[in-house]
Amino acid sequence: METKKSPLLQIKDMSISFFSGKDKKNGVKAVKNISFDVMEGEIVGIVGESGSGKSVTSLSIMGLLSENGAITGGSVFFNGKEISHFTKKQYQSIRGTEISMVFQEPMTSLNPVLTIGYQVEEMLLLHTKMGKKERLEAMIQILSEAGLPDAAGLLSKYPHELSGGMRQRVMIAMAMILKPKLLIADEPTTALDVTIQAKILELLKKMNETYGTTVILISHDLGVIKSICSRAVVMYRGEIVEAGNTADLFANPQKDYTKRLLFAASGTKGQMEQGREEAQSLTAAAIENDEILNVKDLRVFYDEKKKRLFERRKKKEAVKGVSFQLYEGEILGIVGESGCGKSSLAKALVKLQKDVTGTICTSVKQPQMVFQDPYGSLNPSKKIGWLLEEPLRLKKVEKAERVKRVEKILEDVGLSKEYADRYPNELSGGQRQRIAIALAVILNQKLIVLDEPVSALDVTVQAQILELLLRLRKEYRLSYVFISHDLSVVRKLCDRVLVMYDGHIVESGTTSAIYQTPEHPYTKKLLQAVLS
Repeated sequence: METKKSPLLQIKDMSISFFSGKDKKNGVKAVKNISFDVMEGEIVGIVGESGSGKSVTSLSIMGLLSENGAITGGSVFFNGKEISHFTKKQYQSIRGTEISMVFQEPMTSLNPVLTIGYQVEEMLLLHTKMGKKERLEAMIQILSEAGLPDAAGLLSKYPHELSGGMRQRVMIAMAMILKPKLLIADEPTTALDVTIQAKILELLKKMNETYGTTVILISHDLGVIKSICSRAVVMYRGEIVEAGNTADLFANPQKDYTKRLLFAASGTKGQMEQGREEAQSLTAAAIENDEILNVKDLRVFYDEKKKRLFERRKKKEAVKGVSFQLYEGEILGIVGESGCGKSSLAKALVKLQKDVTGTICTSVKQPQMVFQDPYGSLNPSKKIGWLLEEPLRLKKVEKAERVKRVEKILEDVGLSKEYADRYPNELSGGQRQRIAIALAVILNQKLIVLDEPVSALDVTVQAQILELLLRLRKEYRLSYVFISHDLSVVRKLCDRVLVMYDGHIVESGTTSAIYQTPEHPYTKKLLQAVLS
C-alpha cells in the first residue's frame, strides 16, 4: 500500500498588508486570505499578473517581507511546524538548508563588490563542514549544472562581468547548492534565452526527481508553468481565483481571469495581428526610403579582469564586425543566447559603450534605450512622477504640460496616474519595467533600442506593451531595435530578425523567412528549443 505524501508547505487563510509610516492599522492588503498546500516532492506553479501577490507570497514564506509589510492573518506551516511567527534568527536557520529561493532580479540580489566564487562559497561555509577542495568541487559542479560555461573561471569574476542570463543562472546555482527541501523559484527563467531556459527547467525537474526537492515555480509565462508543474495556483489582486491540476486548468479553465490569461498567452489577440498587418505596408515603403540607422563592421570590446598584478589588461571582443541597417518605421529583432553580444551591441548603439570600432550612423540625436534590469535603471530615491518629468524638464517643458504628459504615458503603459506618487521599490518587477518603457517613449524619439523590454511582464501586460509599441510606431513612424530571448515575442512584433551567436550575426532576414525556413544550424537549434 502506497504511503500518502504529506504537505511540506501549508498556507492557511494568510493575509499580508503593507503599512505607511507609523500607521500599523490601516495597511494596504496585498494578499487576502489565501490557502493552498504543497505536497512533498511536488512542483507547483503560481501564475498571475504583476502585482497579483505572487512574489509577496513567496517572500512571506521565506520571512523576507520588507519592514513595512507583515502577515496580518492566517498561518504558514513548513514541514509540520508553524513558521509565520519565526524570529529572524529562526528564519536564518532554515534559509538555504531547508528552504531556498531564486529571486526575480539577479543584479540586485548579487553583491556587486564580491566575486561570484565568494558569494556561492558563503552558503557552504555557513551551513556545511566541507573542506576547501570539497567546496571548490561543489561550486564548479553546481555552476556547470546551471548551464554556465567555464565554471572554474567564473569564480573569480564579478556580477557586472556577466550577462543578465548568466547572473540569473548563478542565483539558481546558489539556491540549489545545498539541495534544500523546498526551492522557491520567482521568475527563474525571466532573463534566459530559450535554450538555457529549457536547461534550467530540466535541471529543476532533475532536482525534484533525484533529490525529492519540492519546487514552487512563480512565473508569468504559462508555457513554463505548463511544461513542468503538476498543479497550478492562479492569483489575481491578492486572491486565489483558481487552482488545480495543470493539464485541467489549461484545457478547461473555469474562471474568466484564467481564460483571459490563456487567451493573452496564445498570441492570437486581434489587435496585435491587425497592428502587424497594418504595419507591413509602412515597413515596405520605408525600406525604399530613409535609413534611420546604418551600422558597418562594428566591433565592441571590454576589458577582462587582470589575474596578476603586473599582467597586461586583456580586451575581450563581445561584438565581432557586425553590419546592418534599420529603416524608418521598422522593428528589427535581435535574438541569441545570453552572452552572444546582444546587450553589448545595444549599449554601443546608444553610446554607452565607448571601446568600439567601425561606424554607427544615425539620423537622430540620441537614441533612447529601455534596459534589461528596470530596478537598476531607476533612481530609488525619486518618485515615479519626478523620474518621468525629468527628461521633459531638461527640454524646458512647462510644469502643467509635464504633469499632463506623465499621466498620459502612465495610462499608455497600463498604470494609473496614482503611480506617479510612488517610489520604484513600491512597484512590482513588471510595473518597474513599464516605467522604464515610459521613460524611453515620453520624448517621442524616433529611434528606441529595447533590451528585453517585456522579459519581466506577465502575458496580459506583455500583450498590452507590444500593442503600445506597435501603435506608437504607426502613429509617429518610430523605429525600434528590439532585443529579446523570447522568440515568440520577436515573431509577433518584428519585421526583420538578426540572429547573433558568439558576437557574430549568423543569419538575417524577414521574420517569416527566419521562422519558416531557417538556414543556419544555430537558428534551427534556437527555434527547436522554443517551449510549446
